[in-house]
Amino acid sequence: MALILYGHPFSSYTQKVLVALYENGTAYEFRCLGPETPQHAVEWLQRWPLRKFPLLVDGERNVAEASIIIEYLQLVTPGPISLLPADRMAALEVRFLDRFFDLHVMTHVQNAVGGALTGDPVKRQEGLALAAEKLELAYAWLEGHLAGKTWAAGSDFTLADCAAAPALFYADWTHRIAETFPVLREYRSRLLARPSFARAVEEARYFRPHFPLGAPDRD
Repeated sequence: MALILYGHPFSSYTQKVLVALYENGTAYEFRCLGPETPQHAVEWLQRWPLRKFPLLVDGERNVAEASIIIEYLQLVTPGPISLLPADRMAALEVRFLDRFFDLHVMTHVQNAVGGALTGDPVKRQEGLALAAEKLELAYAWLEGHLAGKTWAAGSDFTLADCAAAPALFYADWTHRIAETFPVLREYRSRLLARPSFARAVEEARYFRPHFPLGAPDRD
């Protein structure tokens, strides 16, 4: 039975999994969650009532959480690109960086988006201000960490870069990465040029007008 992925192309965590799938050319069926496909939502909620996506279905097995999905794919459908190093200490570093991009970058973007979705101008501004403060700290740390590296954990594209691509994509829309962080800006550009993420970005382009903070006319 083919793998099934429930999600939405404009969702950062769905894109994170899509990058992993595209990197290895893994066959799957995408079931988009949206008003045009209510039947997919019914199936998804029956399998994962916590109402979070993406969700990967492999036969009778439901696999939730983007990082876990990617690790699962590495176990059951390994391809030419190994997204998690075999060396356990190197793998630990990759997992840490994956957590960094999710918790210290994407979380703050989501909080800002949540403030905007309330429709309350005060909450919108508060969300943006807090995101700017937290993202500046993350940007500064990444600027030092990425020095001399091609990808987040070194010379190889890994799970950490699957997390970084959508996180930095939307973070820059939320609080622009300043020119004082040239290493980070160049890394984001490399991610955008990576065919797997470029494909995910292009597939989500139609939904840009729905970005609550306003999508910039770039990328």
